[in-house]
Amino acid sequence: MEPRLVPHPIIQLTDVRLNLESRAGLVEILKGITLSVANGQSLAIVGPSGSGKTSLLMILAGLERATSGDVLVAGRDFNALNEDQLALARGADIGIVFQSFHLIPTMTALENVALPLEFAGQTAARERARALLADVGLSARIDHFPAQLSGGEQQRVALARALVPQPKLLLADEPTGNLDGKTGRQVVDLMFGLKRKSGATLVLVTHDERLAKDCERTIRMADGKIVADERTVAAA
Repeated sequence: MEPRLVPHPIIQLTDVRLNLESRAGLVEILKGITLSVANGQSLAIVGPSGSGKTSLLMILAGLERATSGDVLVAGRDFNALNEDQLALARGADIGIVFQSFHLIPTMTALENVALPLEFAGQTAARERARALLADVGLSARIDHFPAQLSGGEQQRVALARALVPQPKLLLADEPTGNLDGKTGRQVVDLMFGLKRKSGATLVLVTHDERLAKDCERTIRMADGKIVADERTVAAA
């Protein structure tokens, strides 16, 4: 009998710590995080406010540097990269969806989605953006500006923008936090559908236990530490 192949981890963190200065002095945000995430897995990060969830996501995105520990993401040692190299790594391998949509208000939906590809100097940026906006059901809204779109539509544009470079890793920080329940559910279903279609790894920060159950795995954080690592029945 042949041995079962184990997916190569796209995320490998070892004893990651994050300390930040505050008026009260040094604050320990993350306290020795060790985490391995398999390529293609869906992972929810849950925990109370202040537990370190978003800080952990920012380290995975290369938007925050660990104070100590090893950070390997998509085959890159983030500790060895300068800021320009981290930006290139994000552009090549990482898509990010925030609670606040972060769309450029003076650009249309099509222009917002095409922007990452245009920054990377890729050809056919508008065509690929148009195709992904069709995937998220916004073909009729491509020429609308963010202020002309509902919250759910803006988040779908943000999701399309995150996925248009075909990233290996999709990071989402409370992606339904500014949406009502029904609209949030539609965005979540869309996000998981596109994740399956692309084969990307999904790491999702959420307060919503129902949303966490949609993921294959959930880690729970408290006081800057991982306190539980649970496998779920869901396969995203």
